Amino acid sequence: MSAAREHRILAIDPHSRGFGYAVLEGTDRLVDWGLKAARHHPNAQSLARILDLIAIYRPDTIAIEDHSAKSSRRRERVKKLLNEVAALCRENKIAVRRVSRGRVQKIFSLCGKLTDHDLAIALTTRFPELAIDLPPKRKPWMSPNPRMSIFGAVALALARANARTKARR
Repeated sequence: MSAAREHRILAIDPHSRGFGYAVLEGTDRLVDWGLKAARHHPNAQSLARILDLIAIYRPDTIAIEDHSAKSSRRRERVKKLLNEVAALCRENKIAVRRVSRGRVQKIFSLCGKLTDHDLAIALTTRFPELAIDLPPKRKPWMSPNPRMSIFGAVALALARANARTKARR
């Protein structure tokens, strides 16, 4: 007889050419992660790919960024996508949890603010399997690497899992 599976979280972190995702069970098991491209009709294609991920992983919760928080700097297209993801979750009876960037910073930062790259390095320490996806540190004149959205998704999933663990105590 197999043990019951732990709470599964699918986290979505949009970027300009699609989105990064991470699937986390409990607080310690990273099931899957990656990027999904959505170039021509980014919101429609992203929603279709998110539905595919829901069908594959059957998450209990979907974690997305809280774009209404002060720390959010999302464009209108991404804000609309995040709202559409929340509506999709309601339609499919999946809990959706919005996590602010400030909450993520608070969980991972012991002293001061972390850059996105610092956060990615911290996440590769916890999940060494992510190291292959770690892009080089970005120079000020460079555009953000889309692979950083993988780390954003993992951070969202962990922030949600930690909040859930604290709530059960």
